[in-house]
Amino acid sequence: MASDKKIRIGINGFGRIGRLVARVALQRNDVELIAINDPFITTDYMTYMFKYDSVHGQWKHFELKVKDSKTLLFDEKEVAVFGTRNPEEIPWGEVGADFVVESTGVFTDKDKVAAHLKDGG
Repeated sequence: MASDKKIRIGINGFGRIGRLVARVALQRNDVELIAINDPFITTDYMTYMFKYDSVHGQWKHFELKVKDSKTLLFDEKEVAVFGTRNPEEIPWGEVGADFVVESTGVFTDKDKVAAHLKDGG
């Protein structure tokens, strides 16, 4: 990347693919994870599943903890957490996402995934 500006990403779906995207993003200097949306799991469960991956092993790069039901802390970096089922209602624009990684397996064509753009994501 030519400038020092980081690519700000949101992740929709924090299953296997979403967690792997987060692991990669958190180890890069040019990407910033700013938000995760998953309406089916709590922040406590997100933390547990991220820390103890059955394939990639335990996360050892820096501490991950729950700040509250709407925020995870990756070291001291706050990441917003949403629990919205309808992608049109996820506030990607409010948190400043440049890109959204769609990893639910539900929104699999152009028309369905375009719903993420409704809020400026």
